[in-house]
Amino acid sequence: MSTAQPQVPDVSIEDRLYTVKYRDAGESHLGVANPDVCTDCTTNECAKVCPAAVWTVEEDGDGVPHIAYENCLECGTCRFGCPHDNVTWEYPKTGGGVVFKQG
Repeated sequence: MSTAQPQVPDVSIEDRLYTVKYRDAGESHLGVANPDVCTDCTTNECAKVCPAAVWTVEEDGDGVPHIAYENCLECGTCRFGCPHDNVTWEYPKTGGGVVFKQG
């Protein structure tokens, strides 16, 4: 029985994310249900849990996240990360969305 560890390429997460392609459906499939909830949020979990850094919150902004939906991996993590259940998420319209090279 082999105990060899799998070989992991020495490539950054950003470089790996760059290989994921996205067909822009023309509008975001992500959103904020109530922006007022975001202004009171102090944890910004939607931004912290996103593996592709789609959600960003400016420190000197109003607290409402900026959403770069074109980078979305469609994992849905933002929905579960928001403790206020304030994320709107749906699959992109037909023909749009993430395109993985393998799988």
